[in-house]
Order: sequence, then C-alpha cells, then structure tokens
Amino acid sequence: MNHVDLQVNGYAGVDFNGNELSTEQAKHACDVMRSHEVDRCLATVITDSMNAMCARISRIVDAIEADDEVATTIAGIHVEGPFLSPLDGYAGAHPKSEIRAATIDDAERLLDAGRGHVRLVTLAPEQDPNGITTRWLHDREIIVAAGHTNASLDELDVAIDSGLSMFTHLGNACPSSIPRHDNIVQRVLSRASRLSISFIADGFHIPMMALGNYLQCVPDKNIVIVSDAISAAGLGPGTYALAGQNVHVDDDGAAWAECRTHFAGCATSVQTMAEKLRQELKIDEARIRAWTQTNPARLLEGK
Repeated sequence: MNHVDLQVNGYAGVDFNGNELSTEQAKHACDVMRSHEVDRCLATVITDSMNAMCARISRIVDAIEADDEVATTIAGIHVEGPFLSPLDGYAGAHPKSEIRAATIDDAERLLDAGRGHVRLVTLAPEQDPNGITTRWLHDREIIVAAGHTNASLDELDVAIDSGLSMFTHLGNACPSSIPRHDNIVQRVLSRASRLSISFIADGFHIPMMALGNYLQCVPDKNIVIVSDAISAAGLGPGTYALAGQNVHVDDDGAAWAECRTHFAGCATSVQTMAEKLRQELKIDEARIRAWTQTNPARLLEGK
C-alpha cells in the first residue's frame, strides 16, 4: 500500500530539523521511507527561533530542488509552530521560549523560506485572534491545521470560518489531566464533520482502545493517519536527535523526551500503524487505504 504521511520530522537517522541537513541525508531518509511503503510525505519543521526555522525550511527546499527522488517523496513542508499554545502539556516537545502569537509577517517569512513548498501550517487558534493569519494562509492555498492548542469552541469556530480545515494529532499535545467533559479532544470531535483530523496510531500516543472510540466519532473521509516520525523511525531503541533535543526510544518503540514526561515524536512507521489498525481494531482494508492514502492525498491536492 502506498501511504501518504503528512507529518515526518525525520527518518532512518536523518533529522529534517537538523542544522546540517544535506541532500544526501534527505535522499537516504526518502529511500527508507519508500521501502516502508510511504511514497509521499510532508517534511515537518517544528518550533524554534524564526531564523532557525527559516534556515531549516530552506535546507529541505534545497534538497527537494536538487534531487528528483527527494522531490518525488517530499511533497512539501509542514510547519508545526511557532504559533502554538505555550501552556504546560499543550506545548509538548516545542520549546516554550520560542512559541509566539501568530502574525502575517512571521507567516510570510516562513512561506518565503519555503519558496512555494510549504503546504501545511499547524497553529493554535488562540494565538491567532480573529483568525487573521489563518485567513491569510488559507488565501494562499496553505492547509491550516489547529494543534498544540486549548482553543475554546468559539475560537475553533472562528478559525474554521477563517479557513482552518484540519486538526493535527488529536489526543496528543495536551496535558495528561484535563477537564472531564469540556476539553480540546471533545471540542474537536464535536466539529469532526468540518475538519480533517489526524491521529498517531502507534498505540503509545493514544491507547488503541481510545483511538477506536475517537475514530467512530469522525467521518471516514475526515480521518488521516500520520506517523509524526522522528529520526529514530526505522532504527529501533536508542537515543536520537530532534531539533537540538535528545529523544529516547524504548524497547517497545515509544519515543520519549529527555524529561520522560511526554512523548517527543514517534519511532513507528505508518506501515506498522496500518498493521495495528488491522490487527487490534479490525479496521478493513478500504478504510485503512482511505485514512493512510486517499484522504491525505486529497488534502495535498487541495480537494
């Protein structure tokens, strides 16, 4: 099955957020991804200083424009941050010191660094009052997703009305303890008919039982499976780099931040996630194909 993965921070020892990313490294990551049945992906750049993010975006673009195989596999760039919630739990692995409110000027800097290759931006709606930056991005045919957010229902609705069309890895990037009923997971599920929603289906970020419940709340056409893969993906247990941080992968494949209080990306391939959906949740092949291939491809094609 030819998967399309909208969130890949790195793969096979290569960190797309690395300050020394080379075309050869990017090609190696793409070669291994294809061997793991991912034909297209969005290389993901996470929060750092604007200068660092722009430089990292530019290096990925250099690799795309220098090598046809990289260009075939990396369909574009997913910018995750820096317009995220700085609150504990919601920030996740993103450095709070570099998180900021959304502005058109900063968004334009990120898009300029991407030279036409930025396809998806994840932001927190509460960091974009009145949806001004969301609307600006949407008008430039950028997919705008909410994520790392504790947006209220009203803030979500404003963002949706301004062009927000997706939510990034629901069930993660929020504290382990949240209000019982009125929380970001329930708010987003209540808008599942209006948003494509991505999930990390590795069994660690969301227990498979809970994931099964979430999936029943979302129309099939709006479900997208993402890996959120880091450089450790495809390598097994060990300590690996992610945007200047060290991430530890346990024997069971869970990828932890150094502080061990939260996950930091994922070391599981979409290929393995599809097998977990098949075996543990008894999801049929047609839905797995839709969630890992058809739906994300449709988003990339702007349909």
